[in-house]
Amino acid sequence: MAIADPTRRAILQRLSNGETRVTDLADPFAMSLNAVSKHIQVLERARLVRRRRAGREHFLSLNPASLDEAATWIQGQRAFWTARLDTLENMLRAEDRAAAKARRKKRQGARLR
Repeated sequence: MAIADPTRRAILQRLSNGETRVTDLADPFAMSLNAVSKHIQVLERARLVRRRRAGREHFLSLNPASLDEAATWIQGQRAFWTARLDTLENMLRAEDRAAAKARRKKRQGARLR
């Protein structure tokens, strides 16, 4: 996933302040411009970043619509898995209660003999 990498999240954070040149965006990162460009390409493929060219300059901006889509998907996945895990937890608790009840009955039966 494009936003799994901390460098790409940092790039998105910087772009949340507005459009910027690729070279300015790359400045604070302790990596080559080529390495930053590869991260940018991943973000472009995920439609999280837009590129605009003005002469020789390349400008990047955030595409918040794609972030909204990702947030909606994540929210749906969270709801689905929370419901599944809640169901599993309820089943395990019911099994624990049944096992505890069976142990109590077994102990009571042993005392009556």
